[in-house]
Amino acid sequence: MREGLLAEIERCRMDMVRLASVNSFAHHEVIEASRRLDSLLNEYSSLVEK
Repeated sequence: MREGLLAEIERCRMDMVRLASVNSFAHHEVIEASRRLDSLLNEYSSLVEK
């Protein structure tokens, strides 16, 4: 499960970086990707703490 979550985190991170490179950091798609990444990182953090 951790490996799949880590892969999803990396995909989301790369997507956010790609979006930020073609849009402003304040663009709604970049913010949405950032929120998704935050959610995934929080999920991973809670999984690791157990």
